[in-house]
Amino acid sequence: MDAYGDPGTPDCRGGGRYLWWLVRAQSGRSAAGALLSSVWFVLMALAPYLLSRAIDDGLEPGDRAALIGWSAALLGMGAFNSWLSIMRHRTMTRLRMDANFRTVKVVVGHAVRLGAVLSRRAGAGEVVTIGVGDVQTISGSLTVVGPGVGALVAYLAVAGLLLTLSPLLAGVILLGIPVIAVIAGPLQSTETTYRERQSVLTARIGDLASGLRVLNGLGGKGLVADAFHRDSQRLRAQGYRVGAVTSWLQALGIGLPTVFLAVVTWLAARLTAQGQLSVGELVSVYGYVAVLVPMVAFFVECGYGISRGLVAARRVAAFLRLAPAADHGALDAPAEPSPLHDPESGVRVAPGRLTALAGARPAESAAVIDRLGRYTESAATWGGVRLDEIELGQIRERILVADNEADLFAGTLRELVSGSRDPADEDIARAVRTAVADDIVQGLPDGLDSPVDAQGRSLSGGQRQRVRLVRALLAGPEVLLAVEPTSALDAHTESAVADRLRAERAGRTTVVTSTSPLVLDRADTVFYLVDGKVVASGSHRRLLGEEPGYRALVARDADEDGDPDGESDAIADGDVDAGVGEAVR
Repeated sequence: MDAYGDPGTPDCRGGGRYLWWLVRAQSGRSAAGALLSSVWFVLMALAPYLLSRAIDDGLEPGDRAALIGWSAALLGMGAFNSWLSIMRHRTMTRLRMDANFRTVKVVVGHAVRLGAVLSRRAGAGEVVTIGVGDVQTISGSLTVVGPGVGALVAYLAVAGLLLTLSPLLAGVILLGIPVIAVIAGPLQSTETTYRERQSVLTARIGDLASGLRVLNGLGGKGLVADAFHRDSQRLRAQGYRVGAVTSWLQALGIGLPTVFLAVVTWLAARLTAQGQLSVGELVSVYGYVAVLVPMVAFFVECGYGISRGLVAARRVAAFLRLAPAADHGALDAPAEPSPLHDPESGVRVAPGRLTALAGARPAESAAVIDRLGRYTESAATWGGVRLDEIELGQIRERILVADNEADLFAGTLRELVSGSRDPADEDIARAVRTAVADDIVQGLPDGLDSPVDAQGRSLSGGQRQRVRLVRALLAGPEVLLAVEPTSALDAHTESAVADRLRAERAGRTTVVTSTSPLVLDRADTVFYLVDGKVVASGSHRRLLGEEPGYRALVARDADEDGDPDGESDAIADGDVDAGVGEAVR
């Protein structure tokens, strides 16, 4: 398929419908694969007939011309069928690869459309499982389009040839093959359930790996590890059961057709001895049954592949049914800088000022940011107009939410902080200085052109945080909503960032969530939140004098900032920045 073309609109109503959409999306290739496979199988089934004619018309009566003629026909058909086999395999490979790439494109495209909603609707592990494992399973299941259809057509053709020889043999073969398929089919249901649970557990592994450090800090690593251990043990036990079923399935797939072949050959030999079949016809019956053996294998393989493909397709369809953030807004954003108001918490952000949100639970402050940035449905307003009534594109263009855990994609540091823009070097330098990230640039071998691993794994926690701040500053939004932008910095660096951020964003609306007195002291207005509601607001110094709860909150933070060693927390978390001696609080 065209790597840059439109993959089309998938049918997400179910796993079977999604697989059928993949077939219809390349209907010409699917038809070609079915036709080539059908002719290939039919010609394979025709070979025993030509061989029987060579024996009965040429070898047995001693007719050399007839023997040479039928042998030449057999040779020519074999050569042609070899070419057909190559074309069939090539066509089916393209069919499977198209399904693979088409699924990858629709999944990646939908992930992009979901944007920031993605992390709230699906775990990272689930997305990785779809992209790595499910797409391969789905593409493999489309084997039924070629060899599956071909085996069915050839099966009917062999049945017709056998009816001309012996109704008894035809009846045995026509009834025996479906019996084999019926015996093998139900055994696959256990593996289907196993695959579903395996996919869920694999997705959970990715999510746990990404959040292990947070779980460790909260003391929940042992609890989650125990739960995961129980689930994995149950999955292992079921895996043993599936292994037993699979071994029986493979044994039946090989053993039953072989036993069936022996029974049919014995019957044909009895009929030949009784004079009802000629020697050539006996050979042809043996050949027909020998051709039917791989057909049975294809039937079993297709049933196995479809059962797995349906599980994978259901996961993909469920992901594609995730709805992006609703955009019903049709109004224009305020033409001038205007206040943001969140009625749920009582926070009112004045334009052109530095506002801070302080609460004992960081998640509650972050929830206010999400509402003001229109990442969750709420009654928040901008200039007196509800955010959900304003066109979403205008909000995204003018209001930027800088999440402390925002993704960092692999690339050079310059690409990482520039995003889709192409900022001038002096703009990058100014943003780097504001975020006190000069030491990061200077410490890398090629400066801004040095490669950085995905998610900034080659950087420390404090370095990643400052890189995210550089990226947010370079975007130059009218309104910047930053979640804990300095939480991983030591006191000296945090103080410098707070001073420079206030100067850099002078005259523009900036909101930060923090409990650090170094940041709060630079804010024009501080909102003190309890249970997600504003209980007091004003300057940092006024709240210190009037609000005992606020004083206790920031005093605790001040004690952490004032750690005389400056290393205890950093060592505990394993996040020491040699350049500035930062520590994760």
